[in-house]
Amino acid sequence: MTKGIGNKRYTPEFKKIVVETMREEGLSYKETRLRFDIAGEDRVRNWERIYLEEGPEGLAVERRGRKITGRPRKLPQSTEEDLIAENQRLRAEVAYLKNLQALVLERERRQQKKRW
Repeated sequence: MTKGIGNKRYTPEFKKIVVETMREEGLSYKETRLRFDIAGEDRVRNWERIYLEEGPEGLAVERRGRKITGRPRKLPQSTEEDLIAENQRLRAEVAYLKNLQALVLERERRQQKKRW
């Protein structure tokens, strides 16, 4: 695309006519682009895909730009409380296992000292 020429916007009605004409007359993507003077290699293919997946109403949806991700959804209060409780339980379990391991190692050291 040459510099200074902006992207051309097409109405949903025009897109619908293009896709339906292409399918009814059995035109290729290239023939359709030339017949309707459409810029862009994959534009007609994308319109057809949207038309087949979502119907003619899908052609009216604005799809330019980045998708809005927004803030992550908050968990329900009960789920959040359950996760916090589980986290605390697991931390206590890890601390217990560390202490147990330290005691076992200490016992093994004492037994080795008695043997010498």
